[in-house]
Amino acid sequence: MIFGPTPLDEARGAVLAHTIRLQGRVLKKGTVLDQAAIGALQQGGHGSVIAARLEPGDVPEDEAADRLANALMGPLLSRSRASTGRVNLFAESSGLLVVDPAVVNRLNALDESLTLATLASHVPVAAKEMVATIKVIPFAVPGPVLQVAEAMARQGATALSLHPFRPLKVGLVLTELPGVKESVMEGAVEATRDRVEALCGALLPPERTRHETTPIADALNRLRRQGSQILLIAGASAVVDRRDVGPAAIVRAGGSIDHFGMPVDPGNLICLGHIDDIPALVLPGCAKSPKLNGIDWVLQRLFAGLAVTPRDVMGMGVGGLLKEIEARPLPRAEAANAPAPAQAPRRPRQVAALVLAAGRSRRMAPLNKLLVPDETGTPMVARVVENVLASRARPVVVVTGHERERVEQALAGRAVRFAHAEDYAEGLSASLKAGLAALPEEVEGVVICLGDMPLVAGPMIDRLMAHFDPEEGRAIVMPTFRGKQGNPMLWAVEFLPEMMAINGDVGARHLVGKHADRMVEVEMADDAVLRDFDTTEALKKAPGFAGVR
Repeated sequence: MIFGPTPLDEARGAVLAHTIRLQGRVLKKGTVLDQAAIGALQQGGHGSVIAARLEPGDVPEDEAADRLANALMGPLLSRSRASTGRVNLFAESSGLLVVDPAVVNRLNALDESLTLATLASHVPVAAKEMVATIKVIPFAVPGPVLQVAEAMARQGATALSLHPFRPLKVGLVLTELPGVKESVMEGAVEATRDRVEALCGALLPPERTRHETTPIADALNRLRRQGSQILLIAGASAVVDRRDVGPAAIVRAGGSIDHFGMPVDPGNLICLGHIDDIPALVLPGCAKSPKLNGIDWVLQRLFAGLAVTPRDVMGMGVGGLLKEIEARPLPRAEAANAPAPAQAPRRPRQVAALVLAAGRSRRMAPLNKLLVPDETGTPMVARVVENVLASRARPVVVVTGHERERVEQALAGRAVRFAHAEDYAEGLSASLKAGLAALPEEVEGVVICLGDMPLVAGPMIDRLMAHFDPEEGRAIVMPTFRGKQGNPMLWAVEFLPEMMAINGDVGARHLVGKHADRMVEVEMADDAVLRDFDTTEALKKAPGFAGVR
């Protein structure tokens, strides 16, 4: 790839390295210069530009990112489309992400043009959570380099694999000693149940016994007969040796001990064993607490179907110091009597919501689609507004126009503000400007919701708001589903002057191309963000609207 000052008469097909603003036009970084763009540059007084010119065999950044992503794909992984040399990889289900650092490091060491960033290995992830990102650094990658990277990603060990959590049945034995409070026993059950259910499992009714070997062994066997797939022992007294009461009960029940202790604090005093092919664990005392500790790491692997060997446990030391983290960075002796340093909570961004409900529904005339009731009798616009009110966005401003009185009546009693677009017949931009003008000065962003998208739920809007941070470059937040862009979109107030200048029957979406470097896409779990309803036939297919006539 040739990079540097490029005369305009040699620039056709070159990739523009930096954004150039011309009168009436902006040429964004990454633009492939065609004759029209070159003509505009010449008219603007430019004789040359800083650009990249691809040489034979070079692969453009988006194609390179796309090819490497395809080579890294595996079961239960999905991906975004390539954009600005980047592809993101996502989990398709909840489970444990396993990363092979050797493969990742080899890929990153191959050439500076290619990078792969992942989450840490053996971390639990939720469905649709991003697990890795591929970024091509320059505008192109040499073809031979990309071919080697593809081969490395496909051959040998897998760089990324997702192991879904399995719905296992878990048996728990609680041992009792005189003087142990009932609240402690109840707390141990509650903490264990929360852990198990968070991993998609189910806790069988706990067995309570004396803190003695034989009763514990008998309880383990009863739980086995009930179908337990993991056995846990929460002792009234912490285990201190592999021949202590709890481990001895596993052996008496026909099992054996695999490993005692782990380099994770809290969680040191864990004992791992098995009875036949059922894992059997004696829990450390910290397992009675809901805070993260070593037992969480072990259970995550077991629920994901991964073996936990002594070598695995002994390899958990790096990162295993969980006790003195951000909340307790002082030496332990000092921290015991010192208050934790104050952590300044991050101030949530104040985001308003705008619901555009001024349109004339010409494609559904004579019906006003916003007033069409669902199967419960709730008008579509009311259902949309209720979804928005279920989010954290405040205030909620509803823009009215066509059939203003009927729309306001449909929303009576709901905590919204109204803004009337007198010139709503001029198109979408009139509604947009009326709503923006009604926003309070203190808001930092606005999510623009369409009145004919009743399937967009409050948590979806909250997910957009969670990614909104203008200071970090996330000033426009756009929802996507399987790579397709949707609505609603969240905009920082810095774009309001440009929005207020829009005319005609258009919204603000065309501004995205101008500010692509300030936008982030957020993948959603379903296609609600793609589904608006302009016709009666389309509305009949919407959940809850099957009875529309």
